[in-house]
Amino acid sequence: MNFDFELLLSVLVLASGFVWLLDIVLSKFIFKKSSLNDNDLKPSGSSINERGLIIKAYDNIVEFGKFLFPVVFVVLVLRSFVAEPFKIPSGSMLPTLTIGDYILVNKFSYGVRLPVLHTKIIELNEPKRGEIFVFRYPKEPSLNYIKRVIGLPGDKIEYYDKILYINGKSIPQTYQDSYRVDDIGIAQRLTEQLGGIEHDMLHMQHNPARNNKWVVPEGHYFAMGDNRDNSNDSRFWGFVPEENLVGKAFFIFFHWGELQRIGSII
Repeated sequence: MNFDFELLLSVLVLASGFVWLLDIVLSKFIFKKSSLNDNDLKPSGSSINERGLIIKAYDNIVEFGKFLFPVVFVVLVLRSFVAEPFKIPSGSMLPTLTIGDYILVNKFSYGVRLPVLHTKIIELNEPKRGEIFVFRYPKEPSLNYIKRVIGLPGDKIEYYDKILYINGKSIPQTYQDSYRVDDIGIAQRLTEQLGGIEHDMLHMQHNPARNNKWVVPEGHYFAMGDNRDNSNDSRFWGFVPEENLVGKAFFIFFHWGELQRIGSII
């Protein structure tokens, strides 16, 4: 089960906003609440003044709602329409992103969407080849995946002997050096250029290539991890629908234990 923080924020905004609005309506149109005095909470005979306790509890709930509403509303707006933080859980994007990186994702790069419903309400830009994007995993939309945009709608993608071909043209790879991947071994670090974006990637020499070819349908994208031999991506489960897009990754804002990574532009 995956925790949906966006849904929780939406529920809190609705609940606290409802409490605030209800208080306004009750105070203006039904009754005028008088402030409590000390006598309301003092014993009356052998019992506590129940009316005073009820009013006091009501006031506490309303005050908490008034405090909570603007806080969660601002957080929801920022996370839904501006930028959302994510933590990198796996090594599929090595060496670009490492396990434990905290990144920011631009939520309006690919259009403005309603929280929870994910319905696009404003058309903006489309993903460009070579960008790193976050999307909801097509087979389980409650999971967010992060990969690099390889294929655009209509593209013909081929992958043979660890060489990438886009629309019949091979993408050159330049060897850089060796790169140690924890618990796996030594990989080759290479550089390639996609759509004007140069980036590093990894090949494990002992891993066999998964040869295949695909044609990207309209309204879909082909995604791959930079750690080419250790990435669960479009080569295995298919294409990313446009409606599953979350945003464009652009900044590493924290990494515990590797502070030198903070501030890196993705």
